[in-house]
Amino acid sequence: MLNSRQRAQLRGMANQMETILHIGKGGVTENVIAQANSALEARELIKGRVLENSLMSAREAAEELARLCRAETVFTIGSRFVLYRESRSLTKEKRIKLVD
Repeated sequence: MLNSRQRAQLRGMANQMETILHIGKGGVTENVIAQANSALEARELIKGRVLENSLMSAREAAEELARLCRAETVFTIGSRFVLYRESRSLTKEKRIKLVD
């Protein structure tokens, strides 16, 4: 579980990131889940966006994806959201070092 300082740290890191996950009218599909899982394993922190034609809000999409990918929602704002999950495949040097 992330504390407020860790959330703030990850939020700052996410500001410079590109949005790599897009959720459309199909919602959270198997393809989106697979894409999120592989991106989380490679990067630990991903930014997503819910498109205007989606029937889900950013918060709903983030919560569902986080649950299905065993990740944590860092924040949602407008149509964007950020997810975090510690990677098992990255070396210790490449992992995000969270503040205590």
